[in-house]
Amino acid sequence: MNTEQPDFSKGLLPAILQDINTNQVLMLGYMNEEAYQQTLTSGVVCFYSRSKDRLWTKGETSGNTQIVKNIHLDCDRDTLLIEVVPNGPTCHTGSQSCFNTPIPFNVQQLEQTVTTSAESNKENSYTQYLLNEGLEKITKKFGEESFEVVIGAMKNDREEVTNETADLMYHLFVLLHALDVKFNDVEQVLAQRHQTANNFKGERTDINHW
Repeated sequence: MNTEQPDFSKGLLPAILQDINTNQVLMLGYMNEEAYQQTLTSGVVCFYSRSKDRLWTKGETSGNTQIVKNIHLDCDRDTLLIEVVPNGPTCHTGSQSCFNTPIPFNVQQLEQTVTTSAESNKENSYTQYLLNEGLEKITKKFGEESFEVVIGAMKNDREEVTNETADLMYHLFVLLHALDVKFNDVEQVLAQRHQTANNFKGERTDINHW
């Protein structure tokens, strides 16, 4: 959470909601100081409704609330960017976003797809098949896909490398799921190494850092 305080001396402030997992922009609302404080306290987005002339918790009727994960202020402290986990569609029309923007793909979606497949009851689920077979089967498939990437690279075949890398990443996420490793944990390690690399001056000798 941002420790700076919004500048409510300018009146109602626009608050942009963004899905923290997909980066999709969901909607624009407005907050006064009371709505902002309630949002901080409850962890659920609360707006000031100009039409109702009162505080309005997003989803108070539909149940499609917005769970707050991070709040960012712009440089003038008069616009809020709120990263959320939406509990259902954001728009009153039933759309995920009020802007009808396409959901940008990211690897978190692949993680969620694997998790959903693992928890489903589909008899033809390849993900369930791999998980039921166990780590030996999963690691074998991961190794096979890794080798396919190498073969494509040795042939200088960009299309093959692209397709095989996609297969490799899928099997990687199945492996992570089997070991109960969250991709967020991997991201944290990457972020730490990136920060270390940016701050490092001189010859690098630690192979764990870039």
